Amino acid sequence: MDFKLGRLNLNAVAQGVGGFVFGNENSASNEDSYVERYLDRINNGVLVEDRRAAITELQSLVAESRSAQMAFGATGFPILLNVLKEERDDVEMVRGALETLVSALTPIGTTDGLKNEVQPASMNSDLLSRESESISLLLSLLSEDDFYIRYYTLQLLTALLTHSPNRLQEAILSTPRGITRLMDMLMDREVIRNEALLLLTYLTREAEEIQKIVVFEGAFEKIFSIIKEEGGSDGGVVVQDCLELLNNLIRNNASNQILLKETIGFEPLVSILRLRRGSAYNFTQQKTVNLLNALETVELLLTGGPPGELGKDANRLSSQTALAQKKILDHLLLLGVESQWAAVAVRCLALRCIGDLVTRNPHNLDSLASKLVGEEPHVEPALNAIFRIALRASTIQEFLAADYVFKRFCEKNTDGQAMLASTLTPPPNSTSHTIPEAIGSMTFGSMFIQALVSTEANGEFETCSRAASILSHVLKDNVQCKERVLRIELEAPVPSLGSSEPLLHRIVKYLALAASTKSKHNNQSSITPAEDSYIQPLILQLLISWLEDCPNAISCFLDSPAHLTFLLELVSSPHASVYVHGLAAIVLGECILYNKCSENNRDAFAVVDAISQKIGLTSYFLKFDELQKNFVSLSTSVEHRKPLTRSITASMAETGEIEDNETSQKHEHPILVEIFDPQFVGFIKKLEACIRESIMNIFSRTKNKVTVLPAELEQKSGETDGDYIKRLKSFVEKQCNEMQDLLGRNTTLAEELVRSGSSGTFDPAQKPSSGRERLQSETLRQDLQEAARRIEMLKSEKAKIEAEASNYRNLASKLEADLKSLSDAYNSLEQANLSLEAEVKALRKAGNVPYPDVEAIRAEAKQEAEKESEAELNDLLVCLGQEQSKVEKLSSRLIELGEDVDSLLEGIGDDAGLQDEDDDEN
Repeated sequence: MDFKLGRLNLNAVAQGVGGFVFGNENSASNEDSYVERYLDRINNGVLVEDRRAAITELQSLVAESRSAQMAFGATGFPILLNVLKEERDDVEMVRGALETLVSALTPIGTTDGLKNEVQPASMNSDLLSRESESISLLLSLLSEDDFYIRYYTLQLLTALLTHSPNRLQEAILSTPRGITRLMDMLMDREVIRNEALLLLTYLTREAEEIQKIVVFEGAFEKIFSIIKEEGGSDGGVVVQDCLELLNNLIRNNASNQILLKETIGFEPLVSILRLRRGSAYNFTQQKTVNLLNALETVELLLTGGPPGELGKDANRLSSQTALAQKKILDHLLLLGVESQWAAVAVRCLALRCIGDLVTRNPHNLDSLASKLVGEEPHVEPALNAIFRIALRASTIQEFLAADYVFKRFCEKNTDGQAMLASTLTPPPNSTSHTIPEAIGSMTFGSMFIQALVSTEANGEFETCSRAASILSHVLKDNVQCKERVLRIELEAPVPSLGSSEPLLHRIVKYLALAASTKSKHNNQSSITPAEDSYIQPLILQLLISWLEDCPNAISCFLDSPAHLTFLLELVSSPHASVYVHGLAAIVLGECILYNKCSENNRDAFAVVDAISQKIGLTSYFLKFDELQKNFVSLSTSVEHRKPLTRSITASMAETGEIEDNETSQKHEHPILVEIFDPQFVGFIKKLEACIRESIMNIFSRTKNKVTVLPAELEQKSGETDGDYIKRLKSFVEKQCNEMQDLLGRNTTLAEELVRSGSSGTFDPAQKPSSGRERLQSETLRQDLQEAARRIEMLKSEKAKIEAEASNYRNLASKLEADLKSLSDAYNSLEQANLSLEAEVKALRKAGNVPYPDVEAIRAEAKQEAEKESEAELNDLLVCLGQEQSKVEKLSSRLIELGEDVDSLLEGIGDDAGLQDEDDDEN
């Protein structure tokens, strides 16, 4: 590569951008002149020492001045790259050139610069990365023996990767053995190894091809070897870089995960998480960061691969089994449950790893259910300790992590759900306040009841909402557990106020109290407490899970008329959020869908009538639509948690909390994001469709199934047949008129429904007065919507057909023009042919010229050619004979002189052949 060829292009680009960004060209003229002078001495100098001194002074100037960086970028790269290429034997010059390049690519901070000002270092990186062969030249320097050459080369590649990652990745992939040379640096001296490790960490973040090559070069063995040398989790930032590189290699990459498991196994990884109880209190910030990265590695292995990939579940199950065999559950419990001195981020990530470890894995589920934590004699079941964390956690992130464990533990685990539900029995005196020291010996169910009792005592509903979230996982999709918990009754807070009440009623009571508390907050201040945004959704989530497919729970819920009234008010409350409106509407819908009551004031007809009278079906269905819209906006705003890089882990270790990346765009509460996960959203969508269908089915049949015939249809005694027929005829006419009147009213109501649906409001004075009218108006509204959809479809089809017709017309016009041009050309050829035929005929008539004999002409030409070739061949034979006679005479003379004729003639023919080949190539 001739680097001087690109000097003019680099000059033009750098000077143009520099003049635009940095303004006045004379502001740093001194630095510019110095840079030009130094570069001239390096490029044209004669004395070696003078050139070395010039490159040293240039490096110092570029490292301190932004204007010098700018001036260097304009003209310096071709000169120094030429030094690297042509003067490899001069170690000092190569060192100075590399160090100068590193300084040119290192940003220099300024306090008075513009906020959006372009950095010369960034522009220099772009200029250097545009040189196609510069990266391969730098990679070749990694094989040099000099330590500083290798060190500065790695620093230079890292600087390039920071500013121009895509170009550097492509250049390294296109360079033979480029990744191999970088991997070899991991076995070099410590300083070089650390630089190579950092460079590989940057390279493997998103480049899948580079990830494959790095793994093929034995990255796993080298990574864990370095981690062991550095002291495991007690090591420094090098351990952090190793784990970050490891996570880059296995993130969403099932094949690399399998390769890690089958080559070196999970024992080296588990050993990083292995802590001794006596030394567990020594949690430095760097150790916290190392543990966070190791826990992220475990989390990535337990996901099994990218979403939707074939074999993901099998890979996940295999990783769960392999990690469980290494006793990782004990280490995760020590970090997440027993290590209350550890950072919150570590505890939360350890709890989430426990949830992923037991997901749909029967053996691991049984292990967690039987695990005990603590030291003798103060031991307790691990699930009880995790439940206490969920109730008492001071941060939202830790509650969500503990809740995640129960969510995964109860998923498709009916035995585990039954075990937890069996402990839900009220204590002998549920109204007494439990001594805090005795809570550690309480069962899961006793702690749950105690959380409800404490809520009644101090008016704090956050603990109740957390307990409700855990209970919703215990009851989900398990009818037996729902029936069992339904039979639990709690004593009244004050015995004089009444007898015991079911647990379900107590839950609804707390929901009503939480709603009234929020309403007071809204009336007193414009700022709503943060917990108000998720307390009601958590309790409503429990009610939805409990009432789903459980008619007895529906009957128990409707035993108190106030419950239905409260839900109707909650759905239309101006102080409630969209999520509360929608979830309350779902609970009402379940009271219709799963209602098996036969009493008139508690059956599905009564619930539907109450909805239509107090809310209106249009407003009621509008709550569903608003909830779905918020689900969509919530799903688009959710971002996956970012990989744990140096900056993220450092901030997590300092603050002790997990960053909420998921809520950065919409500022939704993290608990709401956790509640409305894709599984729950899908469940709500299916339930909503069933509720709509159930309501329409209720309107399609009469409330009383027994048909009562009007008295007018019976023939009176003494009435003649003619009079009876006339009376029946008038009765039928009257009924027809009434039906026509109803149809007209339904049409008006349908139009009002359409208008109210478009405006989002509904006037209670315009509500239908009967169920049949409501059914007909809903049917008309649906027909209008279907007609509107068909019209839109027809319009789109019409536009499509018109576009196709226009295309065909254009094509036909083009073909017609082509046909016309071909026709004109054919006509002109036909006329030319006719004119030629006329000329031939005229010539024949004038001179009686016969047709030429083509075969005779061809034979005559052949004979002449043979005669000429025969004459030339005879001349050539004569010349060859003369030359042969000369050779014989010369040979005899050489023999007389004592020369070896054969050795002299050897190779003469070959040289001639080679010369002929060269001539041919030229």
